[in-house]
Amino acid sequence: MKQFLTLALAGLLLPAFANSQSTLRYDVIIDELMADPSPQVGLPNSEWIELKNRSAAPVSLQGWRIGDLSGQSGPMPNFVLKPDSFLIVCTGSAVAALSAFGTVISVTSFPSLNNSGDQLVLRNAQGRVMHCVNYTDKWYKNDLKAGGGWSLEMIDTRNPCSGASNWVASNDVKGGTPGRRNSADGANADITPPRLLRAYATDSLAITLVFDEPLDSLGTLNTGNYRISNGIGSPVRAGAIPPVFDHVLLTLPLPFQRRITYEIAVQNLTDCAGNTIQTPNKARVGLPERADSLELVINEVLFNPSPSGVDYVEIYNRSKKITDLKTIFIANRTTTGSIGSINALSNDHQLLFPEDFMVVTSDSAAVKRNYITLNPEAFTEPGSMPSYNNDKGDVVLLNDQGKIIDELQYNESWHHPLLVNHQGVALERIDQNGPTQSPDNWHSASTSSGYGTPTYANSQSRTSEEVTGEIRVTPEIVSPDNDGFDDYATIDYRFPSPGYLAGITIFDAGGRPVRYLQRTALCGINGSFRWDGLGEKNQPLATGIYIVFTEIFNLQGKRKQFRNVIVLARKN
Repeated sequence: MKQFLTLALAGLLLPAFANSQSTLRYDVIIDELMADPSPQVGLPNSEWIELKNRSAAPVSLQGWRIGDLSGQSGPMPNFVLKPDSFLIVCTGSAVAALSAFGTVISVTSFPSLNNSGDQLVLRNAQGRVMHCVNYTDKWYKNDLKAGGGWSLEMIDTRNPCSGASNWVASNDVKGGTPGRRNSADGANADITPPRLLRAYATDSLAITLVFDEPLDSLGTLNTGNYRISNGIGSPVRAGAIPPVFDHVLLTLPLPFQRRITYEIAVQNLTDCAGNTIQTPNKARVGLPERADSLELVINEVLFNPSPSGVDYVEIYNRSKKITDLKTIFIANRTTTGSIGSINALSNDHQLLFPEDFMVVTSDSAAVKRNYITLNPEAFTEPGSMPSYNNDKGDVVLLNDQGKIIDELQYNESWHHPLLVNHQGVALERIDQNGPTQSPDNWHSASTSSGYGTPTYANSQSRTSEEVTGEIRVTPEIVSPDNDGFDDYATIDYRFPSPGYLAGITIFDAGGRPVRYLQRTALCGINGSFRWDGLGEKNQPLATGIYIVFTEIFNLQGKRKQFRNVIVLARKN
């Protein structure tokens, strides 16, 4: 009888055990989490995560664990999660309160979910990563709900790898949907292939590639998917790095040489939704070196942003070194003069190459909304941005030894004296080789640039390189009286290459601006703009001589100014 019961029990447990062994990554996922339960909306004041079984078979969770960057929980009890069902996981003290909302299990050492963001990893009994969620408080997409009391919900559980684009704050009146289908549940398919963001070298024989989403780890093993310039060729080994699988580590056949910039091309890699990189993605890489005094300089500062904006500091690498932003720190000075609010420019390795710009800010999206950014990748967000006062302050750059690389003690009096409102206007360095602390080496960013040039050469920078371009205005006399004859002027341009920005301002004979025709227009090799002879408020202007002032510049700092005379006339 005892033998019969043993066999019968084994027959009941074996399917669940076998299924647990054959469970695939993403069969069970984290599809909701409560990181900040206070102030309460309608749910208990407890942190929890919700698991969902996406597969068609039951899954035994015995021995599974949930972890974060600081550690992992004890093993889960013997529990079988049925297909298309949900499970709440929390600490033991929260079980009673959460049981009213669905099935609950507890684990010892349940990880503390950080309000601002954390990396949660679900592992099976064998330690294999089943799902990873690398959330931040920006995933709420709602400032009120990010303040607490609301859960984060996955939108489309068929798309478990897309990160921020597939998560949002709960819309449920209770603040979350533990134990049941998410309020945000809907179709949100991933149809975009992964993109190579950047690469960095940790030593002369190892490169790490950073992608914008997790990859199919099996495809990353093929060394033929990678090609490195300057005679290096393909790596000898490759593989995605758990638990997120959005980083790939390559081992090189030949060592990198210092102060040489290499290029790596990647293709045929696939994300977990099956989207494949068809056209090779490319990134620069090289061996980083420690930055010394004035090898990186403060190039532009916005310390009095508009109401919708944020502070930013632009730095420029004027050395021949490749520098890792993880080893560079930004700070300010306290009222006593000591250095304070020290933060690394990047929490991850990010390289700054010679003659490149990098913008440091707390919110790169806000800067991109308010200014033209020719290189949207040239941004870094430190863990916390030092505060910079609107009237005066100190910007300090340090290396990883605490040595000051550059320091600026700015003052709003350095702005142009005729500029009434300084809000939203950046101070730009005129000469990158000139002294940082000289007020004569700083100027308000130009009107034509939109009052700031984050990620590219300053509008007020001094350079000997000019553009071999042409601006032509026709006709020489314009009569905007709508008679069909010379009613408007055409401003034709021709440049040696695309990518120039143009600012066009119409001045009267007394030198007063009467029309800002183009503030920052992106130009091709050739094209044209049109002036209808009207003023800034579309009012008729007096007859007489006017100047069409055009200023053009590009990412490399090449610039040129053109002045064309035009006569405004009318028939009596």
